[in-house]
Amino acid sequence: MPEHAPNHAQAAPSHAKALTAAEPDMVAAARAPASRTSAPTDPSRSSVSAPAAPSPSSASAHVGVAPKADAPATNTADADVVGAPPSAGSPAVIRRGLAILGSGIRDEPGTFVVAVVGSGLFGFMMVASAVVLGEVVDRVVLPSFATGRAGVGGLVLAAAVLFTVGVGRAVGMFVRRLGGGVMTYRLQAAYRRRVIRQYLRLPLSWHQRHPTGLLLSNANADVEASWAPVLPLPFAVGVLGTLVFALVVLIVTDPLLAGVGCVVFPAFGAVNIIDGRKISPLLARAQQLRAEVSGLAHESFDGALVVKTMGREADETTRFARKADELRAAMVRAGQVRGLFDPVMDALPNIGVLVVLLVGTARISAGSLEVGELVRVAYLFTLLAFPLRAIGWVFGELPRSVVGHRRVSTVLRARDDQCFGSTAVPGRAPVALAVDAVSYAYPRPFARRPALERPALEKVSFEVPAGRVVALVGRTGAGKSTLAGLLVRLYDPDTGTVRVDGVDLAELARDEVAAVAALVPQQAFLFDDTVRANVTLGLAVDDEAVRDALARAQADRFVAALPAGLDTQVGERGTTLSGGQRQRIALARALVRRPRLLVLDDATSSVDPRVESAIIAGLRARAGASTVVVVAHRRATIELADDVVYLERGRVAGRGSHRELMVTTPGYAALLSAYDLADVDGGRSEDAGLPR
Repeated sequence: MPEHAPNHAQAAPSHAKALTAAEPDMVAAARAPASRTSAPTDPSRSSVSAPAAPSPSSASAHVGVAPKADAPATNTADADVVGAPPSAGSPAVIRRGLAILGSGIRDEPGTFVVAVVGSGLFGFMMVASAVVLGEVVDRVVLPSFATGRAGVGGLVLAAAVLFTVGVGRAVGMFVRRLGGGVMTYRLQAAYRRRVIRQYLRLPLSWHQRHPTGLLLSNANADVEASWAPVLPLPFAVGVLGTLVFALVVLIVTDPLLAGVGCVVFPAFGAVNIIDGRKISPLLARAQQLRAEVSGLAHESFDGALVVKTMGREADETTRFARKADELRAAMVRAGQVRGLFDPVMDALPNIGVLVVLLVGTARISAGSLEVGELVRVAYLFTLLAFPLRAIGWVFGELPRSVVGHRRVSTVLRARDDQCFGSTAVPGRAPVALAVDAVSYAYPRPFARRPALERPALEKVSFEVPAGRVVALVGRTGAGKSTLAGLLVRLYDPDTGTVRVDGVDLAELARDEVAAVAALVPQQAFLFDDTVRANVTLGLAVDDEAVRDALARAQADRFVAALPAGLDTQVGERGTTLSGGQRQRIALARALVRRPRLLVLDDATSSVDPRVESAIIAGLRARAGASTVVVVAHRRATIELADDVVYLERGRVAGRGSHRELMVTTPGYAALLSAYDLADVDGGRSEDAGLPR
């Protein structure tokens, strides 16, 4: 049975695999700014402002296709990702939250047991301290007042016992916090790895439906929220035994005082439930607003060039300020509720202690109770306040945990309709490419847009013999980029097939497309690393192979002129290089992998015509290296191709050599004339502007 899951993220060592997936610029361009709904963040903690990591997507040989005019992208996130927060007092939420905690315990049983043991030790020593304190009062303090002399031996013994109990409490607290922290962060790390792996496996079409802010929130804030109750869980479990032990001690000491004091417990629970019901929706709203604020900031940073060149600084500041004010107001409302209920919950145990002291004093006067026993009971009630709050903390975090877990589970359950076989394409020689009656239409909601009612491609057929260079030519919106994406299976055609060496791409094994084909998009993305690292991207090749790839991409000269050559840091997204230089590094990245099919989707658009011609001529000269399909718009590049496929409105309107099409296809001739008029570079050498 074919395996259901997306492909296109070529396996690579950590640096490549964790971040590459596809060019982040491609994914960012595919997301409309209207989609700003993101998963909620925990407002009680600091803002999750993960670095603007590239949004994972599908890729072939670490490079992806940039949806342009003929490759629109959806921007609608899954409807079930964002929903109303459940009530804190809902039994269903409590059951679901406890089930999540149970799964965490099964994943980390050792650390949980260690943390519970530490919590149990802390609780036992806490009750023991009350018992010891009562005994010290009865056996040391009161006799000293009665005799007027303090027994040194008794005081030393009392101090030693209290010190031992204190050390035991400290050790228990340390073990509890260490175990709980390790358990929490291990679960978060494992869950975050699962999310990132899923991002890398999901196809481009899925990423186009989900805004960047949502993806970041899923991998950070939602993962943290999912396991938020784990940190106090060992304490809550440990103090359950403490509560039972304490109740036994209270009842044995004085049943009446125990009954009077225990009236506080149901009152405490009721206040905690009411607090949860009131604050849960407020926190959820604040979480969502926090994610939206983060999304707006990310969008503004990502579009800094547009913001500055269009003079939009004031407008962007105003837009951000409005959303930040909404977040502030939501946080204030949540703080007001918390400010109302927290003092009540803090006061209830103290009220219980006060009632116990009043009743206990009367019983001491009646001779029914010893002073030490009253001290023991009062101290126990004081100590039990925090364990009660710990249990309330766990139940208070359950709604947020359920919301975060539901959002993350939506990602982990996401499936794609792409199926994979087990076929491989043997050999290392260039492959023959056959496109047979391929049609493709972008999914809704774009089908409702009049300009996109027709398919992006319709019954497209052509063949490319192994080792040949074919140019795809057409007006904006003709379907060139869509076709380029289909050639490396970023999408599957609605009808028809794409075959390499006679094998349908849909029959290939999961990683086989990436092993055979490489796509270089127009939007070249570079990592904040060295030139060498950006070319190899985790591939084990020597510097000779890197330099050869750079030479074939016409990048060797400017790389040699860089301050540290191959070891030069290119900056975030390659900002220290020009657009054409970035494109040539991206091309070298594909060439060093020796692809059998190389697809260039306007990959040299920022390179001057002379350099572009040299690149294509070099690729053609090495006819035995790769079959090349190039989306081109410059006459010099097109003339170097062995054949030209001319597209009009998603159909093949002409096929042949450049000279043949200039004679037989008027639309092609008119388009080439328009290209000639638009190409005003004048042969300027791009390497004249090397970074300083």
